[in-house]
Amino acid sequence: MLNPDIAITDEMIAAHGLTDDEYAHFKSLIGGREPTFTELGIVSAMWNEHCSYKSSKKWLKTLPTEGAHVIEGPGENAGVVDIGDGEAVVFKMESHNHPSYIEPYQGAATGVGGILRDVFTMGARPVAAMNALRFGEPDHPKTRHLVSGVVAGVGGYGNAFGVPTVGGEVEFHARYNGNCLVNAFAAGIAKTDGIFTSRAEGVGLPVVYLGAKTGRDGVGGATMASAEFDDSIEEKRPTVQVGDPFTEKCLLEACLELMATGAVIAIQDMGAAGLTCSAVEMGAKGDLGIHLDLDKVPCRETNMSAYEMMLSESQERMLMVLRPEKHAQAEAVFVKWGLDFAVVGKTTDTLRFEIFHEGVKVADLPIKELGDEAPEYDRPWVPPTSPKPLQDNNFDGDIADGLLTLLAAPNGASKRWVYEQYDTLVRGQTLATPGGDAGVVQVNAAGKALAFTADVTPRYVEADPFEGAKQAVAEVWRNLTAVGATPLAVTDNLNFGNPERPEIMGGFVAAIKGLGEACRELDFPIVSGNVSLYNETNGVGILPTPAIAGVGLLEAGARRVGAAFATAHEAILLVGGPEGWGGHMGQSAYLRDVLGREEGAPPPVDLFEEKRTGDFVRGLIQDGKVSAVHDLSDGGLAVALAEMAMGSGIGAKVDAPDSVIPAFFGEDQGRYLVTASADGQKDILDQAKTLSISVMILGATGGKELKLGESRAISIEDLCAAYESWLPDFMDTAT
Repeated sequence: MLNPDIAITDEMIAAHGLTDDEYAHFKSLIGGREPTFTELGIVSAMWNEHCSYKSSKKWLKTLPTEGAHVIEGPGENAGVVDIGDGEAVVFKMESHNHPSYIEPYQGAATGVGGILRDVFTMGARPVAAMNALRFGEPDHPKTRHLVSGVVAGVGGYGNAFGVPTVGGEVEFHARYNGNCLVNAFAAGIAKTDGIFTSRAEGVGLPVVYLGAKTGRDGVGGATMASAEFDDSIEEKRPTVQVGDPFTEKCLLEACLELMATGAVIAIQDMGAAGLTCSAVEMGAKGDLGIHLDLDKVPCRETNMSAYEMMLSESQERMLMVLRPEKHAQAEAVFVKWGLDFAVVGKTTDTLRFEIFHEGVKVADLPIKELGDEAPEYDRPWVPPTSPKPLQDNNFDGDIADGLLTLLAAPNGASKRWVYEQYDTLVRGQTLATPGGDAGVVQVNAAGKALAFTADVTPRYVEADPFEGAKQAVAEVWRNLTAVGATPLAVTDNLNFGNPERPEIMGGFVAAIKGLGEACRELDFPIVSGNVSLYNETNGVGILPTPAIAGVGLLEAGARRVGAAFATAHEAILLVGGPEGWGGHMGQSAYLRDVLGREEGAPPPVDLFEEKRTGDFVRGLIQDGKVSAVHDLSDGGLAVALAEMAMGSGIGAKVDAPDSVIPAFFGEDQGRYLVTASADGQKDILDQAKTLSISVMILGATGGKELKLGESRAISIEDLCAAYESWLPDFMDTAT
């Protein structure tokens, strides 16, 4: 029996994020004895929210995760989906919210590094990255500092590593003042017969440490990410990791070369909770024990304790179970790349997690209970209240003024200042860069391509979590469809506040139900993801933000279109949605940015019509009947038309209905703008009539102005000036 090295106090237990019941249960699992300090740190890391999903996994189990093309769903480092020809796309999205608020550059940089490792530890070479960023109101004293640091961190790591950033989103709202969101996505390509998992197999096999050395950075990072912030936030700065993208690039090449040798039985990224989480996951998934000798761990700092080594979140590290006969060959690969390769333990048949340091056993724990049998809670929750309808439906404003206001508002303005700091073309395979509906990357010599997009409308989710979550999935599905891609699958990043508050948990439950319904109806399975809870500061939570990232397939030879008008003298058609012009103004961007109101119900999502309309639009693209496609979202028809005009330098004239403002700024769902020649226009109308899909001719492209109804024409130059100026001006303002 182990003797405690440090007396465990109530204050110490609380500081490690364990409740009294959790600690009592943990003690019962180890025979009633007091744990060592190292064991306390280990269970704190494994049972915190960030690693165990203890508040959410009851509901995550209800999500659709299987599909005809799904090879690997949730539970591994990343999801895997078959794209044909013996190839698969491997992808995931994950949060680094708390670290990025504390230390924005390194928090964002290591978020990018971590998600890239999740992908290449599966055997995939990364081909694309995205990010979804949310910051506080522009006038908040920390906002500009956070934007600058996060964007620099994302670009600094991704650019140096050499992966194109092809999409994402950036938004501002006061509810993120004390808790910014940094959600990072990565995707890679692997052979379907070359997928690697973290499931250890075989007894007495070497457990090998790979990559960079271990330091004290990031100790306690996973526990910190599972708690609310308060006024002591600056004290948490040492829990933020420090990344080195050049080392990670070497680690990528070394791992892929190592995998090709046949030496790898199992491999796991050292992410949250570092050596602890990686070792426990490998052993627990394989029904094996793990024996570790920490004296063998490569360290870059002296006198590191067992506790520090086990909980360090130093970056660019992997853990592997090795085929012993391949030892020399495997070690040579890592020596060549200038990385550490050290046998630090072995697999056992004991189902125990045994750790030795300086000849002393410092931990002896049941590995299954630490891993896949961590606590699971059914948190109390209350159903969200139904949103009240709009109290004032009188919209008398000028269309041109409203459009220019939306384009110059923080959330409606161009985010070019952000994505121009990212390398969007590295590797030379990017076909569509940020700024459109979806980024597109060619993935093989035959011309096969993948489309990537990320989206969510938090104000919709705040008003109605069920419909808002449905809309996030549907919007991603539309974005992929709009470039001609067949939607394959999604990954999610569920960012919410404190789950111990029943109203927050109720919103989470409703959002999960909405996500599930949308993914089932659209045949759009969720193959990976992340839950980030406790996004609160001093009791003020973020807007509920279930970010969705989707992947779509463009087969070799498939047609692809963009959102910019292609040429003058083409018809502009509105496809899908309710008959006529629409006009849903509840929770609209116009209501928020022009009238200063956030109220009403979000637009409902008809998933049956979403699928029918999307399949129809995708067919038009592949049949070559449309020259440009853009889905309608924030700002409705007017903003979509402006974006198509600004993207091309070609103007347009659109007639107006009687209900002018709602028609141009309503955010009814399931709608696309398409352009077509006169001949193509007739075919589209005939085909839509046969299928009972709403299609309406709005006007035509041409000139250098956008003319909407009877409102004054706006030059494309003036549109661009409004759209492109806000963010650069904001970031240039002296602090």
